[in-house]
Amino acid sequence: MSERSMHPVDVANRVIDSGVAEAPHNRVTHQLSVIEDDVAVVESFSHCWIVRTDEGLVCFDAGGVRHGADVVAALRSWSDQPIHSLVYTHGHLDHVGGSGAFVADAADRGHAAPRFLAHEALPARFDRYRATSGWNQMINRRQFGGIRNRQGLGIAGSGPKFLPDDVVDPDEVFRDRMSLEVGGRTIQLRHARGETDDHAWGWDAENRAAFTGDFTSWVFPNAGNPQKVQRYPIEWAAAMREMLALGVERVYPAHGLPIVGRQRVELVLGDIAEALEHLAGRTLELMNEGATIDTIIHEVRVPEHLQDRPWLAPQYDEPEFVVRNVYRQFGGWWDGNAANLKPAREAALAAEVVALAGSVEALTDRARVLAEAGDLRLACHLVEMAVAAEPMHEGAQRARADVYWQRRAAERSLMSKGIFAAAARESEAALGEEVSGQDPGGTISLSLG
Repeated sequence: MSERSMHPVDVANRVIDSGVAEAPHNRVTHQLSVIEDDVAVVESFSHCWIVRTDEGLVCFDAGGVRHGADVVAALRSWSDQPIHSLVYTHGHLDHVGGSGAFVADAADRGHAAPRFLAHEALPARFDRYRATSGWNQMINRRQFGGIRNRQGLGIAGSGPKFLPDDVVDPDEVFRDRMSLEVGGRTIQLRHARGETDDHAWGWDAENRAAFTGDFTSWVFPNAGNPQKVQRYPIEWAAAMREMLALGVERVYPAHGLPIVGRQRVELVLGDIAEALEHLAGRTLELMNEGATIDTIIHEVRVPEHLQDRPWLAPQYDEPEFVVRNVYRQFGGWWDGNAANLKPAREAALAAEVVALAGSVEALTDRARVLAEAGDLRLACHLVEMAVAAEPMHEGAQRARADVYWQRRAAERSLMSKGIFAAAARESEAALGEEVSGQDPGGTISLSLG
């Protein structure tokens, strides 16, 4: 039996119990699995969780922009009940993008449209997306530029608008908590900041089940993202502690696999909380001692015993970026280097360095030596200076493309891979040719945002 055809709970149990990753943890199959008699999931990007009640279905998240219809079709293979309510766990497009398909399904069946519920900060997110449509599309092209067939994942960013017109605004919002009572089931919606400021999660006390959205995603928490707005790792960890204190025994995430059983829940949620608490706590300690961000990012690490956990793999975001986000939240944008408070243009600084070195070739030759020795961080600085000083220099652009393709190959997180691949492609575009034949493909088992 293939890993993708196994029941998601069986895969999760095996991975958690062994501590060894065996399969893609975010299976974008658009297939439905029944988890309990009245709870099912469509594994998409992101998942749609469905609760069956006597009064209709309650769904958590609508799937991505391009796959709403696939999600609805899978849902309808299990139940033809009206969809009473759909909860947005937050406003990222892989969670809200498929909402138009849910409205269309209701109309086709003669049902009332679902009631869409969200945290009160979500409408402001939609307004921001509309105001920064071009910017967000550029971010997604760069962030996901290192993977093959990203459109097949339903990632927005290449259309005329970042937020499609058929994405449904919420009908009702809440601030801290809201009791959702449908057909004899009570699910309490709770707010906590984490990946976003508008994140909601559902608590079914009777069944000890939490519908966690992106608070659990089977990769390292997306609490750092270098191209996006502020994340909240401290409050993310607090949300994990709150779930544990409530006695959660079933975790139903928007990405990845269900976590069933109190011991497994304690292990995974406890690890997430500990990792974030350590990164944030140590960063704040060093800030209070007067350390600069340069010192902090090269010193603070996830505790060693957590580094190989399958559910904390830095495949999308990574700990170094979380450290930067903690610093940004509490310390502002200045990095502590006085020259960077009101800096010279990068091109002017680069030209001075080239003049001191004697030539652009001196920088690019040294960059290649450093890259060959494995010091890709420093090599990237030198090729950036070479190109900034002489943008039309063919050798500088060629070295830059080559070094960044090497950098991409050496990285684990998709965010790093995407940004470094984009840099390589910039230089290839300047040259009018591919430099190294690097394969930009890859798989994704990640969260979007």
